[in-house]
Amino acid sequence: MTPDDRLDQLARDLLATPYSALTEIQRSVIDLIAAEAPTGLNKALLADDRTFWDRLADKVAAVGGSWAFIGGFCACLALWIGLNLGLKPFHLSFDPYPFIFLNLILSTVAAIQAPVIMMSQNRQAAKDRLNAEHDYVVNLRAELEIMRLHAKLDALREREIVDILRCNTEALDILKTQVAKMAEARD
Repeated sequence: MTPDDRLDQLARDLLATPYSALTEIQRSVIDLIAAEAPTGLNKALLADDRTFWDRLADKVAAVGGSWAFIGGFCACLALWIGLNLGLKPFHLSFDPYPFIFLNLILSTVAAIQAPVIMMSQNRQAAKDRLNAEHDYVVNLRAELEIMRLHAKLDALREREIVDILRCNTEALDILKTQVAKMAEARD
């Protein structure tokens, strides 16, 4: 049996589909089962190929999405408003009410922070897709291996039942022979 025939037979036994009709992921699972190799982690999940800007976007997203950032931001806003209101009687406020400069700064921060966070989320979504694919491969392989184990156990049980029946038949034959001898000895 050639390796290709073995792969095709495995695919037919486990997935009821010829190897050539399987998806790429299903083929990789059948290949792993045939090779009896462990399912390794996806190399793309292990590699950190982020650029400086990608790492910066991830840090901005991590900081911008935290309670510490919200607390610090609220404190800065309160300080800004407090300073401007406190200095107003002395005509020293640098951004008097209605705080137009503060609104400009807030708009700029929001305009920059939102796309940076979205870039980080897009990268995380791609990583999550790779994780989901890896989980699918592991789960499919586990399911197929369990099916193989069930088939092996069923075959063992059938062999065991056949052996028990054979032994019982032999024991009955011996008993019949003994009963026949005892009946002859009485006569």
